[in-house]
Amino acid sequence: MGKEKKFTSEKRPKLSNKEYEAEINKLHAELVKLQYWVQEKGLKIIVVFEGRDAAGKGGIIKRITERVSPRVFRVVALPTPSEREKTQMYVQRYIEHFPAAGEIIIFDRSWYNRSGVERVMGFCTKKEYVRFLQYVPEFERAIADSGIQLIKYWLDTSMEEQERRFKQRIQDPRKIWKLSPMDLESYRRWYDYSLARDDMLLATDTDYAPWYIVPADDKKRARLNCISHFLSLIPYEELPREKVKLGDRNMANKYDDTLVPEDRHFIPQKY
Repeated sequence: MGKEKKFTSEKRPKLSNKEYEAEINKLHAELVKLQYWVQEKGLKIIVVFEGRDAAGKGGIIKRITERVSPRVFRVVALPTPSEREKTQMYVQRYIEHFPAAGEIIIFDRSWYNRSGVERVMGFCTKKEYVRFLQYVPEFERAIADSGIQLIKYWLDTSMEEQERRFKQRIQDPRKIWKLSPMDLESYRRWYDYSLARDDMLLATDTDYAPWYIVPADDKKRARLNCISHFLSLIPYEELPREKVKLGDRNMANKYDDTLVPEDRHFIPQKY
C-alpha cells in the first residue's frame, strides 16, 4: 500500500493525474478484495462521513464505491426527517439502515447532524443537544458490542479552500445543485461550526469509536489517504478464487438477431 507518511501541515506539491490514477486504481483493487472478505466472513461495518460543507465527503464516498458492488457497499444519505420521523427516537431512522452480515454501510452525514447543523441553526433545543452528546457514546458502545465495526471520519478544510469551492459551485452549472441555503449559512457561521465540531470531538472521540481527521484541502490526497486508512482498519486477505473462463456460446439457435432502425425506436446518434 506504499510507505505511510505522518501528517504535516506543510503544503505538498499536487499529485499529477497520472500519479493519482495509478494509486486510486491500486486502492480500488484492494477494495474489491475487501468486498469478498466482508462477504465471506459476514462482517458488519459502518463508516460515518462528517465534516465541513464542501470538504469533499461525496467525492471520497464516490471513489470508495465506484468499483465495488452497491449490494455490499451501501450508501445512506438521509433527507430532512419527515413529520413522523421527528416524533421518533432521534437515532431511530438511522438504525433501520444498519448492516446485516456481509455489508458495509456508508453514512453520508449521520446522527451527528444533531451536533452540527441542528445545534448551529437552532433545529433542536439545547436540552436535546446536551442529551445527544451524553447518550451518543453509550449508543456507539452498543454498536461496537453488537459486533459492528464503527469507523468515523471528519473531513477538515481551511476557510480559504471552502470559499474557493463555494465560488466554484456558483460558477459551474454542473455543481450549482450542491450549493444549498444551509451551505451558505455554514459559510457565514464558520466559527459557530468550529465550536460545534470541537464540542462534538470532545464528547464523542472514544477508544471504541474514535474520530479520524482527514485534512481535505487537497482533494486527491484526501481521497487516497482516507481510502488507504479505511483499508488499514479492517484486517483482510485476498481470498482464492477460481479462474474465470468464458466457455463457448451455444450456437444451436443461431439467427440474425441484429436490431434495425426500421423496426425499433433508436435514439438519435448525436455524437
